[in-house]
Amino acid sequence: MGLGVYILSLELTLTPKTQPLKPGNMQQHARIQHEAEPNEGYIRKLIAEGEHQQLDFKFGINDSRKIARTLAAFANTDGGRLLIGVKDNGSVAGVRSEEEFYMIQAASEMYTKPVVPFEVKEWTVNQKRVLEIIVPASTGILHSAPVKQEDYLIYIRVKDENFPVNSVWLKAYKWKNSKTGTFIRFAESEKFLLDYLEKEPAITQSKYCKLAKIDSRTAENIIAGFVAIGMVSIEFTNHGVLYKLSDSYTKLTPEQRIKEISTHISK
Repeated sequence: MGLGVYILSLELTLTPKTQPLKPGNMQQHARIQHEAEPNEGYIRKLIAEGEHQQLDFKFGINDSRKIARTLAAFANTDGGRLLIGVKDNGSVAGVRSEEEFYMIQAASEMYTKPVVPFEVKEWTVNQKRVLEIIVPASTGILHSAPVKQEDYLIYIRVKDENFPVNSVWLKAYKWKNSKTGTFIRFAESEKFLLDYLEKEPAITQSKYCKLAKIDSRTAENIIAGFVAIGMVSIEFTNHGVLYKLSDSYTKLTPEQRIKEISTHISK
């Protein structure tokens, strides 16, 4: 049996997995098409990549709220694809019923705020149907999804997991996207953080508060400022949130670091 695709909405121009998927990449077609899968096996190549920041496998959908978190995380990060009907180990089980599509639709329309747009392709692989849900990266918009019945949080995608962001991330996002630019203080507490991270791989906010003898709000503002200007990166893990020097900052010479900091010091 050959491999084919039934396009339910829009055809999407493929982009490398390291590039954000954007609405601008989409090309509309006037009619629904049925096409043979390329000889190299498009779905098989995706599955071979394994789950990562822009790809997730789902054997089936039984909770629209949970899928909403994945849709929001993809949209808030670099975009991504959900393959429905594929097990975690990469084996193709196939979509069990039309209900799968409607569960995705409900996840988007009922449980993401604002609504996360998505496109759908239905592929036939060895007589089994696989839904490819394509989520473009959003620009200037943050999407939230429910963590519980009524509580909504903003999620991002980190490797192959979805994490709710914290207040440091939100402040850094806001300041980074400010039209007036991002400016920081550079006093004793700020110097302490950079000096500490020169010697140690990472630090938590609570540890920074304790060592620098500052309150949590001050620590949050300092870290968020450094994140906004690209000097510190946030690492979300299942055990908590860590802060470390960013790769771009560590590549700078001491002179370049001083120059970079000086351009962001508030007058």
